[in-house]
Amino acid sequence: MNDNSSKAHSDPIVVWMRDDLRLDDNPALAAAADTGRPVVPLYVLDETSDGIRALGGAHQWWLHHSLDALARSLRGKGTELTLRRGAAKGELLDIIAAVGATALYFNRRYDPAGRAVDDRIAEALGAAFDVRRFTANILHEPDEVQTTTGGYYKVYTPFWKKLSASEPRDPIDAPAGFKQPEDFPRSDNLADWALLPTKPDWSGDIAEAWTPGEKAALERLETFCNDDLAGYHEARDNPSADRTSGLSPHLRWGEISPYRIWHTVQTYASRRQSIPDDAIRTFKKELVWRDFNAHLLHHCDNLTTTNINKRFDAFPWRRSDADLRAWQRGLTGYPIVDAGMRQLWQTGWMHNRVRMIVGSFLTKDLLLDWRDGERWFWDTLVDGDAASNPAQWQWVAGSGADAQPFFRVFNPVTQSEKFDPAGTYIRRFAPELAELPDKAIHAPWNASDETLAKAGVRLGETYPRPIIDHKAARERALAAYSEIRG
Repeated sequence: MNDNSSKAHSDPIVVWMRDDLRLDDNPALAAAADTGRPVVPLYVLDETSDGIRALGGAHQWWLHHSLDALARSLRGKGTELTLRRGAAKGELLDIIAAVGATALYFNRRYDPAGRAVDDRIAEALGAAFDVRRFTANILHEPDEVQTTTGGYYKVYTPFWKKLSASEPRDPIDAPAGFKQPEDFPRSDNLADWALLPTKPDWSGDIAEAWTPGEKAALERLETFCNDDLAGYHEARDNPSADRTSGLSPHLRWGEISPYRIWHTVQTYASRRQSIPDDAIRTFKKELVWRDFNAHLLHHCDNLTTTNINKRFDAFPWRRSDADLRAWQRGLTGYPIVDAGMRQLWQTGWMHNRVRMIVGSFLTKDLLLDWRDGERWFWDTLVDGDAASNPAQWQWVAGSGADAQPFFRVFNPVTQSEKFDPAGTYIRRFAPELAELPDKAIHAPWNASDETLAKAGVRLGETYPRPIIDHKAARERALAAYSEIRG
């Protein structure tokens, strides 16, 4: 072996971490550790590269705590996490030069802007530099899943049928340890990034609801499998029961891998005959739905702003700052909508059934552009995902892939009565309505004056009157839709 070849097998490897903030089942990190070469784990907060979307406020809170947890985990394995803030290309090239690395490993991302940044970095490093990309954060690579005509799926059912026939790979255990480089590169101080809110600090309820980090993600998975998996198919639509897995923010930040989740669920199912097949299937379909959204992100130029259904380019969306503010603040006068929007603001998360209700209300009752809702969710959700957030908003608006038809307009009152019949969810997040009886809490404006007075509710004072009549709003929405139907 010549000197150059020998050196290449002992030089450091930079592992560029993005939305994969974990040690367990992290293919890039595991492959680097397996070489026996020094490993330099790196996170770059890139807010300046072309097309890279700035993080929302709730994102920043989560990222701070997740990076802190990751740094502690890496330190326990004998290495340090390097932090840099700036354009990824410049920071990567500087780190590589500083440590004398001859390899760069990272797990793939799927947004077009992010992939373009990755490609430019690989091109700048040159063909002789060892750049390796791994599949880590979705179950199936987009370019490997094609329709019979060679295109990509825009309907979920055939997508699910195609992928449900195969088992994803087994997860990879966390490395036992890492070899350190002779010198670690300069690292930013996490506190200097000022990701946490201070004036004011609005994160108290979010901190009470969530614990970021890989350890918490694995613990949440275990709790879900023990307590709620068996009834998942029946209870997941009930917002007051909180029987969902709660894994969405951990998946968004890559603190747990979908492979680990998939196979853990399989293991529990094989050991416990009490877990119905419907529960397993329903949960797995949610994981594959996440892949479906990631594939849309991969194939669409700009899922965040561009309608998949081009007919919606001509849709006559309204502009109303007052209506948008009322929706954002949870002051629409529709209790299930308001409870959902307040849950979002308080906890950085919203139950999925309620997400559909508030999304339908914004786009169809208020006739406001789905992009307004997507931006608000991006800023306030701890699980705001580059694929799922815009894809779900397009789905509910009718402009997306396999979308809910625009003419299907959720009635917020009947949805509330069906999925929160006792008003438990409403009472939690809209406490000014807590004393109303079950039958009145879903539509307080229909309650008698005596009922309202007894509950201490004064419409227009302690709780708003509806900002729009649902029946009239539905008729307006259908009329607007008829303009683009052709």
